[in-house]
Amino acid sequence: MVSLKTLYTCCALLVLSACGDDDGDDAVADSGLDASRPDGGGPDAGGGLDAGRDGGGGLDSGISPRFTFFVTSDNSPTANLGGLSAADQRCQRLATAVGAGNKTWRAYLSVERDPANGNQPTAAGSRIGAGPWYNVAGQLVASDITSLHARTGDAELFLTEQGQKVNGQWRGSPTPNQHDILTGTEIDGGVARGFTCGDWTLSDAGIAARVGHSDGLGPDASSAGRLSSWFSSHESGGCNDTTPRGGSGKIYCFALP
Repeated sequence: MVSLKTLYTCCALLVLSACGDDDGDDAVADSGLDASRPDGGGPDAGGGLDAGRDGGGGLDSGISPRFTFFVTSDNSPTANLGGLSAADQRCQRLATAVGAGNKTWRAYLSVERDPANGNQPTAAGSRIGAGPWYNVAGQLVASDITSLHARTGDAELFLTEQGQKVNGQWRGSPTPNQHDILTGTEIDGGVARGFTCGDWTLSDAGIAARVGHSDGLGPDASSAGRLSSWFSSHESGGCNDTTPRGGSGKIYCFALP
C-alpha cells in the first residue's frame, strides 16, 4: 500500500515537469531575432543593404562633381563608330551610366566633313569647350585647350568613366594593350586628313585612323617623340580592326562647361 508521503512527492514532481522552465527564451527563438545582438537582430535601417553601398546598391558616390573627362570603358572592334553624332551619344550614354548624364558630353574626334559645320573640316579640340577638364577622381587633366594639347598621356590621369586605368605600356599593366585611342587628329591639333576612317563611318582594311597613346608610352615604356602624345602618336593598323598595334576602339570624351 502506497503511503501518503510517496503520493505527495510524485504529484509535486508531475506539476514541476508540466510547467517547465519558461523564461521566454522559446519566444525569442521563434521570432527569428538574435537575442545576443543589442538591436534585437532585426534588419538594419537600410533595408538590409550593406552599409558600404549607396541606397540604390549602385556605384560609390565618390565621383567628383568636377568630372569632365574620361576614356571610354567600352570598345569598338572597328573604327566605324556610326559617325560623329553616334560617338557623342556613346559618351553621353557612358557618362549617364555613372551618374554624370546631366552634362553635355562630346567625343574628341576630328572629321573632314562635318554636317554641323557646313560639311567643312572640324578639329576635335574645337568641339570640347574651353576647359578646365578633370577626370572622374577630380584630378586636373588640363586647364585649357593649349595646355591640353601640350601635355602628354598619363595612365594615372587618363581614366575611364569607371575610374579604371586603360591597359597600356605602363609597368604592371594587364594585357592586351589598349592604349591606342581613336582621334583623327594631327599633332598640331588639326584634322588628320585621310586618317578619320571616312569620318568614323568606314571599316575598310585599306585605310587607317590616327590614334594617340592614353598612357603616353610606346614599346618598352618609351616616351620618346610622338609616342608620348595622347592624341596623335601614329596610324592604326586599319579601320577594319582596332586591335593591331595596341587598340580596342576606345575614344576620349569631354563635357562642355
